[in-house]
Parts: sequence; structure tokens; C-alpha cells
Amino acid sequence: MINWIYGFVLLLLFVLENIYFKIAKKYNILDVPNERSSHHTITLRGGGVIFYFGVLIYELVFGFFAPWFVCGLTLVALISFIDDMNPLSAKIRLLVQAFSLLLLLLQLGVHEVACGYVVLSLFFGLAILNIYNFMDGINGITGGYSLVAMLALWGINAFVTPIAPAGFIPVVILALLVFNFYNFRSHARCFSGDVGAVSMAFIILFLLGTFILHSGHISVLVLLAVYGVDGVLTIIHRILLKENIGQPHRKHLYQLLANEGKYPHLSVSLMYMGVQALVNVGYLLILMYAADYTLVYFGISMLVLIAIYLPLRRKFYALRGQD
Repeated sequence: MINWIYGFVLLLLFVLENIYFKIAKKYNILDVPNERSSHHTITLRGGGVIFYFGVLIYELVFGFFAPWFVCGLTLVALISFIDDMNPLSAKIRLLVQAFSLLLLLLQLGVHEVACGYVVLSLFFGLAILNIYNFMDGINGITGGYSLVAMLALWGINAFVTPIAPAGFIPVVILALLVFNFYNFRSHARCFSGDVGAVSMAFIILFLLGTFILHSGHISVLVLLAVYGVDGVLTIIHRILLKENIGQPHRKHLYQLLANEGKYPHLSVSLMYMGVQALVNVGYLLILMYAADYTLVYFGISMLVLIAIYLPLRRKFYALRGQD
């Protein structure tokens, strides 16, 4: 019976995505290339709204759960979608994101701990939401990387400790498969948009936060290590260059590989997916058979990734002809 339900959900997600395409065409919700883009053709924006629809469908089909999380997700999806249509002030976006994260923390029960932990959680939550959004710049990377992350979280849910109702993560994965069907192509039919990248980051944060509270293993953040290394070190580089880190740019390693290195977008996305998948498999094994060493694994993974990242960045950044 459950297979029929999942089949129905998958079909419904395809229908909703295509309805959105018609709406996006009618109202010109488009991504128009500029000098900072890594693509060259006008493409529909906001196809990642299907991630939000996936959560709503789960609530309707399988039963309501985590109401504060869903309210927070609704807010960040809405403000991100508005921003996709008409760019908003960064202050407005950050304010809504912060309030949405407070709702997520309320769902997780973090309000019961010291205020300092709440402030720290807000800071890291905002950082992850926006880095995840910054990393959305080439075909396949958001959908592919998110799929790798969700599969690892599904493994944790199945083999380590429950972090969500049984059907929740599979439905999110189905939404990712629908999006990837239209985005993981040489010529994408749609882009995720802020609504997709931020919504997916919010969903992942909810699952990571649930696991951290249940297990105490903050090392689970290693499931986002590849994005974290590229995102954080790029921000540090831009700060050193005295740039506005809120402005679009082409200085992430994935952008350098695609633009200066001339690697196909899907090849770069597959690189990011593959490296993160290796990290995730290793983490799941450590978690299941040697849980006392997860922090050691986290530290070693980060050092190895940074050691790989820095020479690659230096090599391809030099092709820009800049210091």
C-alpha cells in the first residue's frame, strides 16, 4: 500500500512542478544571465518551490507533525519566493530568516536551554541558510548535493535513531528527484531559485538539529562539509578583498571550475556530490560502529577537505588574472 502512496505523491509532485512552470512563464519569473552568472540562457527560476510543496503534501497525506517547523518553512519559502520575483533588502530577508529559525528552535525545544545557546544556534542557522543559497549557481548542484545529504539523513533515521516520521524524508527525496529531472541537465529547464535553496537548507537544518538534540553528536554537521569548506573559505577570501559578501560573485570553487576551468556544470556537481557522499558514508559507519570517534572523524574530514580545496582554489583563481 505504501508504494502506491509514494507513487501517487511522485505523480502529484510532477503535476505541481509543471503547473508552476506555466505560472512562472506567465509572470516572467525568469533567471536572466548577467556578467556574474555561470549560465548563458534565460531559464525559469523558482523550480525549487517543489521542496516546500513536498513537505505540504507529506502533511496532508501522511499526517500533520512539527507545526512550528512547517510555519518557519512557510515563512522562509515565502520571503525567498518574493525575493526571486523582486529582490528584497538583505535586512528584510535576514529578519524573516531569523524569526523562522526561532520557530524551528521552538519546535526542537531549544528555548528550554540557556539564551547563549539559542543565539549561537541562530547565528549558525543563518550562516547555513545563506551559504546553502550562495552555493546554488550551476546546474545540478543544489538538487544533487541535497539528494546526497537527504540520503545520509535517511540512513541515520533508519539505522541510528529516528529523527523524523518514517515517510517524511522519502517524500522530500521524491521532491528532489522531480526537481533534478528538470534541473540536472546540460540545459536546465528550471533553476532552484532562493525559494528552493533556502527551503531545502531549512529542511536539512531541522533534521540535523533533531539528531543533535537526540544524540549530542554535533559532528553530524560533517554532512554539509563540502559546502561548508567552499562557502566559509570563500567568504573569508572576500572579506580579505574588502568585498560586500552579500553581493553576487563568481569566486566559489565550483564557479571557478565551471567558468575558468571550463568543466561542464554537471561534472562539477557530480564532483561535489561524490566527495560529500564519501564523507557521509564514512560518517555513517563511524556513527554506527565507533560513535565515540565522530568528532575525530569530523576534524580529520575538515582538514582533508581544506587541504584539497586550497590548492585547487589557488590554481583556478589564478586563471582570473587577479591577485
